[in-house]
Amino acid sequence: MRIQRLQLTNLRSLTSLALDASPEINLVHGANGSGKTSVLEAIHLLSLGRSFRTHQARHVITEGCAEATSFAQLCDEQGASAGNLGVSRSNQGELRARFQGQDIDTAGLAALMPVQVIDSEAFNLLDGSPATRRQFIDWGGFHHSNRFISTWRGFQRALKQRNSLLKYGRIDRSVLEVWNREFLSYSEELTKLRQAYVEALIPQFQRILTALIGEGVGGLDVELRYSRGWDRERSLEELLDVGFERDQRQGFTGYGPQRADLRFRVGARSAAEHLSRGQKKLTVSALKLAQGQVYSETTGRRCIYLIDDLPAELDARHLGKFCTYLKASGSQCFITCVDPQLLLQLWGASEQGRLFKLENGKLTASEPFGDSE
Repeated sequence: MRIQRLQLTNLRSLTSLALDASPEINLVHGANGSGKTSVLEAIHLLSLGRSFRTHQARHVITEGCAEATSFAQLCDEQGASAGNLGVSRSNQGELRARFQGQDIDTAGLAALMPVQVIDSEAFNLLDGSPATRRQFIDWGGFHHSNRFISTWRGFQRALKQRNSLLKYGRIDRSVLEVWNREFLSYSEELTKLRQAYVEALIPQFQRILTALIGEGVGGLDVELRYSRGWDRERSLEELLDVGFERDQRQGFTGYGPQRADLRFRVGARSAAEHLSRGQKKLTVSALKLAQGQVYSETTGRRCIYLIDDLPAELDARHLGKFCTYLKASGSQCFITCVDPQLLLQLWGASEQGRLFKLENGKLTASEPFGDSE
């Protein structure tokens, strides 16, 4: 799915904005504070019903307004009209979303218009908590298997019930056993689905990272491993049994898929400790691009890439490699920057793109570049 036309109202400093998008590269430029990133937020709102910068709807809505709205005219990858999508969030957090005149929930939004965000927060895939990496895996799993969402929801329900029981001073072990069986069943299925997804992801990640950085990082390869959340040498059932007293004292379940993680290593060291800032950006970008590639191979469709301040932390050589990969991917991209000249030089006349300039929350210029003229 691609965006033909984007309209938004009352989103941060953008009280009203409309732009006609290129099916390929869209460069949004302007000074800091001009509203560039808010354009990306509007597209993310269409995909997941929220901003990628905050989960608090009131922080996204223009001050003094009751709600923010994002609306898009969509087309398929051949350019045929695919309907209209509209999403609004109120100050109270209420979400309203409609596609082709019908209500649609957040799972439906995610399936309809998947996006990949590459911004400064993407570094958290290396430097942040395991919860960030589990969220990354689960996004991919959702699109990789139609069984994933029901399994994930079942697991979350079983985990919540088991943790609720653990918080009571006295536990009926027969009731606990019921939820243990439920927890174990969903844990096994969720772990299989996550592992299958990561196995599909790893070769794409290695291929794209090599394309962006070259063979090895400082002579060493970045290795990606999946940790399921408990000891590989012991069963989860055994660990739940031996860890029961500890779980009861703590009031939560200590072993299981809720502790799964992705681990990045460069030789014997953590990648987060070894890599430079620029190498980290290329590594997390390779991970996001790989996720988009697996999605494309699984579904036959492409993600939309939202890339905030693409040139930051990259030298001209690596920026050129990044641009080359984006061109080859065939995906629709929305990219922000302060000065677009270097990016325009890198893409040259071979790209079908549009250039948008923002000033003080207003679109002041829109023009084609490349062969879109």
